[in-house]
Amino acid sequence: MSTQTMSTLRLILLDLGIPEDCVSERALLRTDLKLDSTETVEVALEIKRRFGISLTFESRSDLSLADVCTLIDQAVRAAKPGVADVAV
Repeated sequence: MSTQTMSTLRLILLDLGIPEDCVSERALLRTDLKLDSTETVEVALEIKRRFGISLTFESRSDLSLADVCTLIDQAVRAAKPGVADVAV
């Protein structure tokens, strides 16, 4: 997980109104940050806008921010020419 990815994800969440003290690598999207399905779609759309990749969050999985950052980093690497696709 890159620190730049985490910083960008942090900004996305702060823009959604998530308190800064709640945003940490171990915070879970649903359990800790209380994101509903609409907010997770907003996060996914903002990730697409800022990183140029598409991520969808399973409705039953509760990912940590570190997990989301890892998925973003894998998808960004996979999107580069000459790099194998990574399942996200």
